[in-house]
Amino acid sequence: MAARVVLIGAPGAGKTRTGKRVARALGVQHLDTDKLFVAEHGPIADFFAERGEAEFRRIERALVAAALAQDAVVSLGGGAVMDPATQDLLAGLPVVQLTSTPEAIRERIDAEPREAAKRPLLANGGVEAWERLVEARRPVYDRLADVSIDTSHRTMESVAEEVVAWLRSR
Repeated sequence: MAARVVLIGAPGAGKTRTGKRVARALGVQHLDTDKLFVAEHGPIADFFAERGEAEFRRIERALVAAALAQDAVVSLGGGAVMDPATQDLLAGLPVVQLTSTPEAIRERIDAEPREAAKRPLLANGGVEAWERLVEARRPVYDRLADVSIDTSHRTMESVAEEVVAWLRSR
């Protein structure tokens, strides 16, 4: 069976935290492709530094394909959908884009400084780098998503409830 729902969106938007809650509500497992990568290959930032983004994306694509083939809620890394082959894998699956404002991201990074360090594309530029990244990716996120949900100033529980309600209404 294929994924029940796929969560996409910017780094820090809440894909992992929301995905865990949605999976619990649906009674299925949650798969986070970034966490799967780290379990097999170590920290993403270290991998980027040693082997580069192209090699990371190649491995990520295979992890995404394996995760999407499972009966699960799947949270994709923020940049996973930039790969055309990964975009093709999402065809026919319910895709939810989680969004957030720069101000909310700043609050999250300030609350957890280690978060920025774990995100190699943000580590050197903070929220300004995040904004540039999101603007570059937004057309792809928007095209792939069946629905978008803003997580900026909401609990992840309420976001998860909205995702589950959306899924049940389909």
